[in-house]
This record gives sequence, structure tokens and C-alpha cells, in this order.
Amino acid sequence: MAWKKLHDIRPLFRTLRFRLASTFLILLTAVLGVVGVVGTQTLRTILENQSEQTLHEQLSALKGWIRFEDGDPIWFMDPADSEAVAEVSRLQTVYLVADDQGRIQLGSSDPALKDLYDRKTILSELAQIEQTKEPVIKTIISKDKIPYQIISSISIDADYDRKWYFAEGRSLAGDELILRRFRRNFFIFLPIALVVCALVSWYSAGAGLRGLQSVEKAAQDITGSNLGLQIPKRGANDELDRLIDSFNQMSGRLQESFEQIRRFSTDVSHELRTPLTAIQGQLEVALFTATRKEQLQEAIENALQDVERLSNLVRALLLLSQSETGQIPMNKGVLDIGELLQDLVDQFQIPAEAHDVKLMETHVGQVLCEVDRTQIERVVTNLLSNAIKYTPAAGWVRATVEQAGTSVRLLVEDSGVGIPKDHLPHIFNRFYRVPDPNPEKGLGLGLSFVAAIVKAHGGEIRVESEVGKGSRFEVILPAGAVRASSETTVMQS
Repeated sequence: MAWKKLHDIRPLFRTLRFRLASTFLILLTAVLGVVGVVGTQTLRTILENQSEQTLHEQLSALKGWIRFEDGDPIWFMDPADSEAVAEVSRLQTVYLVADDQGRIQLGSSDPALKDLYDRKTILSELAQIEQTKEPVIKTIISKDKIPYQIISSISIDADYDRKWYFAEGRSLAGDELILRRFRRNFFIFLPIALVVCALVSWYSAGAGLRGLQSVEKAAQDITGSNLGLQIPKRGANDELDRLIDSFNQMSGRLQESFEQIRRFSTDVSHELRTPLTAIQGQLEVALFTATRKEQLQEAIENALQDVERLSNLVRALLLLSQSETGQIPMNKGVLDIGELLQDLVDQFQIPAEAHDVKLMETHVGQVLCEVDRTQIERVVTNLLSNAIKYTPAAGWVRATVEQAGTSVRLLVEDSGVGIPKDHLPHIFNRFYRVPDPNPEKGLGLGLSFVAAIVKAHGGEIRVESEVGKGSRFEVILPAGAVRASSETTVMQS
């Protein structure tokens, strides 16, 4: 049963909230432990320094109150002076005066301080003081287990030129009591502080991770019907708010992509259904009603036209898939963009004349660039086709290419209907079409192909447009190694 309960709470130990709270608690425990050890040691050092200072003061006072008469030490004070009596009484608690032979002349009457009166110890300390010229400080334990700190020194009787052993001491029971109280209070405070900090850290970690929980819940709630789900920001402008903002942007992009795919699916199904229906109808009519060879041939020709339309659509879908996965086939070589533009403009003169649109081309000399000819043809063809398609009768389309430093600049301008400003940021998105009543204007794939091809060449494409005045597409392509080699040749010549 106990194992089952432990198994039930095991997932708690793997949560980020538990790890954050426990890490904070472990660090706090370590810090408090160091503070306790360092604090205890510091307090002990302070008490020891204070004790030594007090002993030095008491030893000096002891030497001041004892004088030598006829070679013997005596207490010299006024019995009527209460302050002097109190001071001497305090000094007499633990003290000792002995001659240079270790014989005790004056001393405390406490029998528990037997170690204080040891003659061998006195003589040993006299010799040590003679050698080091410094007082001797030691700690002794009385019979009742009370520690005493003792300081011993030498005093000289000038009249008899005799050395005397002086010792003064104080009980360390008060200092030990202070240390014990400090340790006791610390060990009482430590678990209370840890419990309080554990609760605070658990609550703080939970509050901090609440934003993550909202992201998690939103991710679980996302379905095909609410891809644009947005999470309200907390207003703290911290990492979690930035995460929520990134999640909201991702949701917006997902919804936009899903809407594009949905529109694309609708358009593709319509485009596929129309030629398939036409092919089926033409073949059925030919099968059941055709009596002459010419009727069958006409039905097959019409069906082949619709098959060609289907083939073009499938080819467009294949190019779309390649552009989405970054697998546009590239076969770069040196190409004169000016010559290519001139050839393509010549090819588009017939459809331009059919739309009563004047098509012009301008370039000066060779405009060499290292590109994939097939892909660049697609770029120019799409731009010219769109320009002609969206330019009313009596309008004009102009294509220009020129060298611009280490780049090649291609311009396609027209006097067409223009593009509304709110649509300009989206025209290079896949499947995006500016609303138009003419269903023959395409599926919104051409400009997305253009942008993908330009990007694959390391270039960029820009557009400027105004409704009723026309559009201007600008393609910037890096000239590549061709330009670098031509510049080197010019410099050498």
C-alpha cells in the first residue's frame, strides 16, 4: 500500500515546479549551514578576544592592588572605599600570587581550582615567561566541570630584586552559555526558516510557472477549428510573457497557413474538377454520339487541352512542394540577363498585343550573373505574365535590367490596376490571391515561386504599388563569382 502511494507521487518529483523549489531549498540550506558554522566560529573568536582583553586588564589591575612590604605581597586598599572593595573582590575570585620557588603566598580559596596551585606548573610557566617575555594564557577545568581561562605573568619586587608569579583568571561559563544559546537558537530557527522558505518557493515557482501552464493548456486545446487561439499576457514583460507572445504569434501563423491551405484546397479542387468534368463530358459525348472520325478527333483534341491544363497545375503543385522544402533544383552558370530578358520580352509581345498592352525592354550591354537559367526564366516569365494580365488595355509594361555594383537589378513595371496596401505584405505568401472576380487569374502560386527562387539565389525582391497607377517589382540578385572576376580583370588592365 505504501509502495502504491509512493508510486502515485513519483510524477511530482519530476515536475519543473518541484525541481525549482527543491533547488532553491537545497541552496538555502547550504547557505544557512555555512552561515551557522561561520557565525558560531566568529562568535567564538569574538568571545575569546574579549576574554583575553579582559584578562589582561584584570592582571594589570591585580598588579596595581598588590604591593610588596618587607618582601611579602599584600593587598593595598582602603576598606572604606566600596568601589575598591568591589573591584578587589572581583579580582580575588580566581587569582594566585607565588614566589620564584613556586610557593603560594596569596590565592583564591576555591578548592575546585586545584590545577591552579600546581607548583610544577607555576615553575614551568615562570621559565616560559622568562624566555618569551610574554604572559601565558591557558584554560583549566575545575572539579565542577567549569572552564576557566587563566593569564599568568611576572612582577618584580624592586626592593629585594625578586620575581613573583601573578595569575588572574575568569570563568568561561558565561561565554559557553552564549555559544550554546546561539547554537540552540540557530537550530530552532533553521527548520522554521526552511519550512517557510519551502512553502514560499513552492508558491513562487507555481506562480511563475502559471504562464507555462496556460501555454500547455492552450496547446492541448488547439484543434483545427481554433488554430489562432491566443493566450492573454501577464503584463510582467518577462521571459514567460515573451514565451506567451511567441506562442500567440505561432498560433497566428498556424491559423494563417491553415486558412491558406484551406483556400488552396478549395481552389485546387475546383481547378481539377473543371477540366476533369470537361474531359469526361467530351469523351462520353464522343463515345455515344460521334459517328465520324472528325468528331472523335475534335473530342480528343479538346480532352488533350484539358489534360495539358491539368499537367500545368500538377507541375505547379510539384514546384510548390519543392519550394516549401528548400529543394528547388539549382544548376548555376554564367548568364547574360539582358539577353535573356530581351528574348522573353519578344516571346510575350503576342499576348501583350492581344491585351492591347505596350511591352518594352531596356538593358545596356552585357549584364552577367551566375544563376540558374531555368529558374530565372520562371521569375521573369511570372512577373511579365502578371504585369500583362493586370494591366488594362492601352497600358504599358516595362522591363529593365542593369548592373548595380556586385549585384544585378531587374525591374518590371506596369501601369496596371495596382495592389491595395493592405494586401502588399501578403502577395508573396503561398496560395495568397488579391480578391478578383476573374477566376482565370490563377491560384496565387506565381509570386510565391518568384520569392522562393530569388531567395534560393541569395537575392531579395521588393514591390511598390498604388491602386489605379500600377506596380513596380524589383529583384536584386548577387552577381556571384562572375562579377568578382570581371572586377579583378578591370583592375589588372
